[in-house]
Amino acid sequence: MLILAIDTALDACSAAVLDTSAGNTIALESQPMQRGHAEALMPLIARVMKQSGVAFAALDRIAVTTGPGSFTGLRVGLSAARGIALAADKPAVGLTTLAAYAAPIVAENGARPILSAIDARHDHVYFQVVGGDGSPLVKPKVAPIAEALDAAQFGALHLVGNAAKILAERWPAEATPPVQVDPQAAPDINWVAWVGAAVTPENAPARPFYLRAPDAKPPKDQLQTSAQLSGT
Repeated sequence: MLILAIDTALDACSAAVLDTSAGNTIALESQPMQRGHAEALMPLIARVMKQSGVAFAALDRIAVTTGPGSFTGLRVGLSAARGIALAADKPAVGLTTLAAYAAPIVAENGARPILSAIDARHDHVYFQVVGGDGSPLVKPKVAPIAEALDAAQFGALHLVGNAAKILAERWPAEATPPVQVDPQAAPDINWVAWVGAAVTPENAPARPFYLRAPDAKPPKDQLQTSAQLSGT
């Protein structure tokens, strides 16, 4: 199976082509960035596809991260994935950034539970907890950091994600300390591809995975206009 993987959900713009029959990623590029995903993504994908030697029509599916993450970044990645999937007549599949963060640790078949965490700002995080085998312990949610720290009840956890260091610094003194802390700015695009190859398209739609509404609000005059149009 040939998979084109795309990630623009957080502080990176990444794409990779995975050949599952060969068991490795045959082309990859990842650029750290906080802004500018929209301008960078399509040229980056073009370079990765050229490096891979694979035609878009030869792909079996396109995998993309669906969030949580930057609302703007998510739209960029999802739009690209859907557009390529439509043009190539291939399925597009989605996976959460939290799952992508946990995937390489689950693959190690370790016994420790894993807490994936993303900075949601305002003293909140997006997080989930899974067992070492990937079984769900705490479903994905957005919550105050204090609530995320309740995961200490599961013992010595492996913390991963761009909020891993934030949680580690505030870990309860009386709790068992984390066994490892991986403060990654974005998921490994290799694992976005591998998880994308493993999921069932019907159960993994390429659509945004929002745990809260965008922070941005329409301008006041726009709200007034909308109210007038609706007659309220």
